[in-house]
Amino acid sequence: MPFLIIGPLIASPKSAFIGIGGQLGIFVATVGAFYLSRIIPGLDPFTIKEAASVGIIGSSDGPTSIYTASVLAPHLLPVITIAAYSYMALVPLIQPPIMRALTTKKERVVEMPPTRDVSKRKKIFFAFGLTLATLILVPEAGTLIAMLMLGNIIKESGVTERYIRTLQNHLLNVLTLLIGISIGATATAERILNFNTLIIIILGLTAFAFGTIGGILIAKLLNKLTGGKVNPLIGNSGVSAMPMAARVSQTMGQTYNPNNYLLMHAMGPIVASTIGSAVVAGIFIRIFGF
Repeated sequence: MPFLIIGPLIASPKSAFIGIGGQLGIFVATVGAFYLSRIIPGLDPFTIKEAASVGIIGSSDGPTSIYTASVLAPHLLPVITIAAYSYMALVPLIQPPIMRALTTKKERVVEMPPTRDVSKRKKIFFAFGLTLATLILVPEAGTLIAMLMLGNIIKESGVTERYIRTLQNHLLNVLTLLIGISIGATATAERILNFNTLIIIILGLTAFAFGTIGGILIAKLLNKLTGGKVNPLIGNSGVSAMPMAARVSQTMGQTYNPNNYLLMHAMGPIVASTIGSAVVAGIFIRIFGF
């Protein structure tokens, strides 16, 4: 998706904490990959670079997973890409049971008021400010953040309608096709048909589950701190699966309270998670990419 809907995050900065909580899956999978391979007999141990690349599957963000794996563990790129996009597609199946298990009936019916409008000027300033801050503090994540924010600057400028249509349709389709072909061409039998692939798939699912859990727990905490003004069902959007995670929040919210509209409230945590996972990827590259 070329453009992030950053307005809900600016309108409700506290939703960023949910996105931060969603990063739990990255660290659980990274630690799990590094130590699990040393526990299971006959399993080739993952290096710290490989473990970090596997952990980024928990970002639930395809481009971030691809970028990190291409830098730290290029030989794992096909498996990591397949796992990342597979679990993103399975959001409607994976997340609802976790959401129901961690929330109460009272929490699920909490109504959240409509998000306030955010001016184009604020969105543009946010995009430039975040990009500059990232380039200064975590330059390794600069490429990911800059490309995310560039799309928003183009969209919010109001003078590039033709480019917006091209980015959203033709160019996006072409790039998706090229990525699929290039990564598919590297998915050789020796890279895919081994026991490590199964471990990566399992760790990817674990990362996704813990990312969802982390986001929901933070959303429950915000519910308590705000006196019941935050519906914990938006916590599943602590992962970066845009826009599917937000749709799951909306669907479940409507199931328990037809008067509840959580879609835009869920977009804030998703944007925060997308930014957060890119920053975590940059930190991993800085620390382990030697």
